[in-house]
This record gives sequence, C-alpha cells and structure tokens, in this order.
Amino acid sequence: MKVWLAGKLVDQDDARLSVFDHATLYGDGVFEGIRIYNGRIFQRQTHVDRLFESARKIRLPIEQTKQEIVDAMYETIAANGISDGYIRLVVTRGIGTLGLSPFKCTKPSTFIIADSIVMYPQEMYDNGMAVIIAKTVRVSADMLDPCIKSLNYLNNICAKIEAIDAGVAEAIMLNVKGNVAECTGDNIFIVKSGQIITPDTDSGILVGVTRGVVMSLARELGLTVIEQQVTPDDLRSADECFLTGTAAEVIAVTKIDESIIGDGAVGEITTKLLTAFREFTTSDQAEG
Repeated sequence: MKVWLAGKLVDQDDARLSVFDHATLYGDGVFEGIRIYNGRIFQRQTHVDRLFESARKIRLPIEQTKQEIVDAMYETIAANGISDGYIRLVVTRGIGTLGLSPFKCTKPSTFIIADSIVMYPQEMYDNGMAVIIAKTVRVSADMLDPCIKSLNYLNNICAKIEAIDAGVAEAIMLNVKGNVAECTGDNIFIVKSGQIITPDTDSGILVGVTRGVVMSLARELGLTVIEQQVTPDDLRSADECFLTGTAAEVIAVTKIDESIIGDGAVGEITTKLLTAFREFTTSDQAEG
C-alpha cells in the first residue's frame, strides 16, 4: 500500500509519525473519513471544507490548499488501484515538545490513506442490527465543539468498548441531559408515524456528511424530516430506527438493549432510503 505523506507517496512501512508529534502525544489533529465510489470521492468538497473548518477551530494550519488536498487524494487512490473504498485524511499538529502548547510544534503533517473497508456484514444490512445505549456520556458541547472532527476519539472508544462487551456492533451515546446524541461512529434516526426524526445540533452531534445527504434524499422522496431532541423512550417506541455514516452508509437498527424496534425487521422507509442512497452514490452529484 502507498500512503501520501508530506507531499509524496511512500510505502506503508515508511509512513511514520514522530513520537513527539502532538497527534501521538495528545490526539491533537483533525481528520475526515471519506468514501470512494467507482473511483470518485464521495462529497469531496463537503469533506474537505469540514476538515479545514475543524482545523480553523483549533487553530491548526494546513499547509496544502483545498485543491492540493483533493489532488493528493486522487493520487493516492490511483497509486493503490482502488475503485471502491475509503479514504482517511489526517492533519496532525506536528512535532512539538512534551508540553501542551500547540504553538511549539514546528509544522503540521498531512497524510492520506486509501484502502478498502467493510463496516458491517451484509447480514446486518439485510436483517438489521442490535445496539445498546452506552453508559459513557457524550462529551458536552459546552466542553468541546462536537463539529470539530478531532483525532481524540477516546470518548467514543469507551462507548465502543461497552458495545463490544455487550456483543453488539454499536452503542448509542446520550448527552449530559440524558437525550440521544449519536452513536460511536454514526448518526441516528428514528421513524415515527411516517416522519423521520433525528437529534438536532443542540444535542451535541457531529453533523455527518452522510446524514445530510440522507436527509436531502428523504425530502426528495416526499418524507418529513424533523431535527429535535430525542429521548431514549422515543427510540424504544419508534416504528423504525437506522444509522447513517460514511463507512456504515444506511443501516437499520432492529433492537436497542432489550427493546425490539417496530416488528423487528428492516423497515420500509429505511429500505427506501438505503436504495436511494446507493443510487445517489452512482450519480454525477455524488462527488459534490
């Protein structure tokens, strides 16, 4: 595998960060996970814009322009012969000292990985998945802007460990008010009386790129989409529930803890949205 690092392609074994990089020491950096469909980068401009906005919010300079980042992603895809897969685009603070000050770091480091990915087995897309509600609480938006897609994912990882311990693939995270925020790596939606409901931005969510695409597709299908506070009871009483994410795409949830959602099968609206999403990924608009 070839990795794009600091302006050039290098072999995977030669793609290294210093132990003094603030990403290594403190998780100080930002990233994007991006899908590749038929050789095209899904919603590339939206992802690159979000990367730069995350970096701006933590005062992390990016040496490359947005177009140079896009060109580097395509260069990495071509070097690895990937048609359908996944990009991990990362900017670290760079080499610094053992102190916390980010302004002692010499220069940021950018790297790009392009590889294949399988998030969940096909069986889960066909039959739905079981999840739990984690005891790990989502970091409050008053503490850290949830729209910063940073390299420090420890909060999510702790909830993911709970899911693994419970024998399921995902965990729903509540915010400090006890309302639903998101899953460890996906946004969450419910369907109630034909309406699609998802936690609003005040719930402390990362505003997902796939989330936005699915909401637009739902409205094009004539469905009502509502962003509001969602409670655990709302989840349990939902007719349908599904997750969205770059790697996950659209996947149904049929069980939350011990509660069966709807009739325990993948719902009609979820199926329609998954079909519409997969059709969209092959369209000219998918690249963004």
